[in-house]
Amino acid sequence: MDLGLAGKRALVTGSTKGIGRAVVETLLREGASVALCARSADDVEAAVAELSAANDGTVVGGAVDAGDTGSLTAWIASSIEQLGGIDAYVHNTSAKPQRKLDGWINNFNIDLMALVAGVEAATDDLAEGGGGSVITIGTTASAEHFATGSGSYSALKAAATNWTLGQAQVLGAKGIRCNVVSPGPILIEGGDWDSIRQNMAPFFEATQQAHPGGQMGSAQDVANVVAFLAGDVASHVNGANVTVDGGFLKRINY
Repeated sequence: MDLGLAGKRALVTGSTKGIGRAVVETLLREGASVALCARSADDVEAAVAELSAANDGTVVGGAVDAGDTGSLTAWIASSIEQLGGIDAYVHNTSAKPQRKLDGWINNFNIDLMALVAGVEAATDDLAEGGGGSVITIGTTASAEHFATGSGSYSALKAAATNWTLGQAQVLGAKGIRCNVVSPGPILIEGGDWDSIRQNMAPFFEATQQAHPGGQMGSAQDVANVVAFLAGDVASHVNGANVTVDGGFLKRINY
């Protein structure tokens, strides 16, 4: 199936590793040009070099502190200029879960306010071409209790999901579709669940077996859904929260 991404231009935050990196790679394979960012300038430089060598599409990048609105919006403006426009904005930045107040504030800035500021900065350019796509990476942890209960991560992801789906009505009038992709536990080498597998084996095994298929998902599983939502093939999908968890979430989602 042609997803309708050839010639599209996408900005993906938090995208040198993990799910963000898989999203960038998938969009490039489908013919899009992509701007990526991360906090580390070295990681950004390495990712741009690797992806440019492996793909025909344009790849640009910048070092961004997503919790700093000025840094984020400057990267968005620069990326749009370099790519010649924007058709999709993927918000993937997230801070580690915290329970102390300063950690909550960090999650607030990176998970929620970076989303609001980023979409605001990209809206006019998204609308200029007749519309585009905003995709927020959420989590199934915002939909039901998990592990030790709700902390800063799941609570702020829930807020980001609520805000994004509300914008489907507001920005939809400008032709901009707003959707959420909510992964369940995703096993990525060097990622959080890989660390849990090595240090909390019983909890890891119990969580894995809670999946009907007995396996956690991959970053590519999530990236495939993001690419679908970013493409023209999903032109009538707006205001959806798509769960990518292999049946881990037990809630009936009418």
